[in-house]
Amino acid sequence: MTAPLSDKIFAGSVPQLYDRLMVPMIFAPYARDLAERIKGHRPRDLLEIAAGTGAVTTVLATELPGTQIIATDLNEPMLAQAKTHLAGKPNIRWLQADALSLPFGDASFDVVACQFGAMFFPDRVKGYAEARRVIRPGGRYFFNVWDRIEENDFADVMQQTMHKVFASNPPQFMARTPHGYHDPARIRADLTIAGFRDIAIELVTQRSPAASPQDVAIAYCQGTPMRGEIEAQGQPSLEAATERVAEALARRYGNGPIDGKIQALVISAA
Repeated sequence: MTAPLSDKIFAGSVPQLYDRLMVPMIFAPYARDLAERIKGHRPRDLLEIAAGTGAVTTVLATELPGTQIIATDLNEPMLAQAKTHLAGKPNIRWLQADALSLPFGDASFDVVACQFGAMFFPDRVKGYAEARRVIRPGGRYFFNVWDRIEENDFADVMQQTMHKVFASNPPQFMARTPHGYHDPARIRADLTIAGFRDIAIELVTQRSPAASPQDVAIAYCQGTPMRGEIEAQGQPSLEAATERVAEALARRYGNGPIDGKIQALVISAA
């Protein structure tokens, strides 16, 4: 399934909703996991690719105060949102950059990290090769990707609802891109072609807390590029589609605070 260019655009109100709702719901648990793995390597300097609104950056800056961190993202609006709550961290430098063409010299970093960004690379082998190029000998690349959408409760309910609401042409951003790169054999092969070795791939299950079904529905429908797909349909409206997702979640999990399973692959390579 080929991803359209719009899958990489996080603009308008998306960065704010993403940061407020998506980060604590699904990204924060894996940010802590990734930072803990990196912490044991005590890097002097670290490059973060696809930093988004700073979920991993926040944890790394606290856990590794002596590490110089360069946090990059393709989308300047996402970095702008990250800076709103990380502006005072002296060990972070922010830079808009393309993961497939990193503006750094060879062997510049002890560690490269990327949280849920590899799925968006139009050429993953090239993206991995760029990461490998800027890692010093003995350094490591740490990243994670989502498992199949059926293993992620809230995303799966949302996607099933999209198929009912827009039966002839359902928005499929979440299934197509965030949850579209989950085969360990394919990931290992891509990394190997890019020149990595000592590849470890671990399946990690976490819990996804949310204050309400409405928060989850708004997060997925309005806080991701799927918003544009829904709006392009015309009818039902974005608000109506969001409400349908909220209703489906409430039927399954109840009203009030809810909790669902999330699952991802966590990868490290030398």
